[in-house]
Amino acid sequence: MSPGRSRRSSRPRAELLGSLYDSIREGVYIGTLDADGGTTFGVNPHLKLMFGFAPEQPDDAVRPFAVDRFVDPRARSALLAQLRRDGAVSDYLLRLRRADDSSMWVEVTATLHLAEDGNDSRIEALVRDVSERRKLEDQGRDLSQQLLQAEKMAALGQTVSGVAHELNNPLATILTWAERLAARPVDAGTKRGLETILSESERAAKIVRNLLTFARKRNTTRALVDLNGSVRDTLALRAYEQRVSNVTTLEALASGLPQVFADPHQVQQVLLNLVINAEQAMLTANGRGTLIVRTWYDDANEMVALEIKDDGPGVPVDVQSKVFDPFFTTKAVGTGTGLGLTVAYAIVEEHGGKIRLASTPGAGASFCVSLPAATGGRRVAPAGPTPPPPPRTAAGSAVLVVEDEPALATAVAEALTDAGYRVERAVDGEEALERVAAAVFDLVICDLKMPRLDGPSFYRLLSERKPTLARHVIFVTGDVAGTDAERFLTDSGCRWLPKPFRLNDLLRVAQEVIG
Repeated sequence: MSPGRSRRSSRPRAELLGSLYDSIREGVYIGTLDADGGTTFGVNPHLKLMFGFAPEQPDDAVRPFAVDRFVDPRARSALLAQLRRDGAVSDYLLRLRRADDSSMWVEVTATLHLAEDGNDSRIEALVRDVSERRKLEDQGRDLSQQLLQAEKMAALGQTVSGVAHELNNPLATILTWAERLAARPVDAGTKRGLETILSESERAAKIVRNLLTFARKRNTTRALVDLNGSVRDTLALRAYEQRVSNVTTLEALASGLPQVFADPHQVQQVLLNLVINAEQAMLTANGRGTLIVRTWYDDANEMVALEIKDDGPGVPVDVQSKVFDPFFTTKAVGTGTGLGLTVAYAIVEEHGGKIRLASTPGAGASFCVSLPAATGGRRVAPAGPTPPPPPRTAAGSAVLVVEDEPALATAVAEALTDAGYRVERAVDGEEALERVAAAVFDLVICDLKMPRLDGPSFYRLLSERKPTLARHVIFVTGDVAGTDAERFLTDSGCRWLPKPFRLNDLLRVAQEVIG
């Protein structure tokens, strides 16, 4: 090949390389990585764009690998160490700063050239901005962690439900025996002690009921709901946690508030999610806080309104539009699922209501929920509790108590006997069938969950053999929410009482069923 032809071929090649250098969509850097920040021999336009430098910025003023460009200065030392050891790096992940001091993730593929004396001569590097990819990867990891947390919470709900159910049996025994003993002539000190046992047992029973309310999945069932009552129940559930965490709750609940037609359990779920969200915001920022919960009637729109306001740090303006998005959370992974506000939003919308956030950063946050009033705007005065009539005696009526908890069965049987009933006992469904075959009974009080033959199985057989008596059955149970037992009780039409129950309630229902 002649020299002239070689020169003619080299010019187009140089032009092609120059065009590639200018147009490639990755940053190109040629320079050094000296301790003082290095010297730049050349950078392409895309690297300037990537780091936020103006196109007219001189190449030697652009130093992407200077010490102050590294978010973590130790990463620069690690990069240099690997380059000197291996002579090159490929897709080396770094976090660097742009000209405006914002950060980005980059992957660097570079080769180190050494001078004859063994010292660093220069590096040639391709720099790729992978911030968006890294963001998606982080979101994917967070999503996986949040889904795992949600699964853990679901499993915890099942565990809590089982534990709560088992607690109801001993609570029922304690409550009924305390009630029995408190009714006897005792000295003042003993009576106070028994009354304390009664009140504390009922307090524990209420906690268990609240746990069951939120631990079980339920079919949506709408009814008239007293929003103020739901607020009080929810705050009672959080009372202990708030007390030990230095959270003070102030209530301003409107009297005569119209009811709403809603699923009571979903309404409580909304309240619980909003209250916990407020608590976490205040405690994370200040270690304490004041929560204000108020209700009122929006006469113009015929809506029942609720506000939950905290004195926490508030919600930044740039994320306020995202707070109801699924899996959006400002909490650390493992401390929140990012679903609480999403669930609240979905429930409120499903009920034809609205939920909105009002927040000024540094001045707390307020969530306002509005639900359609069930009475078309007519105010309903709260009805005072109607005291139950004193239980009438039923001398001569025969009652069969079917209960596998001996202490509870004894307390119930004695209370029925004192009320004038003739009482027999059975420990399970099989023994109960034997007794109803051998004697005549006016009423059966039966537990649902028993060994050998449980309550539903006993009832089905009783309906075949003694259909008249089957219409005079009262069931007692520790928990039926969201279970086959709930469907059974609905289908059977039988009266039932949740454990623990008050003996006066049992005597009243017994008289109603017999009468």
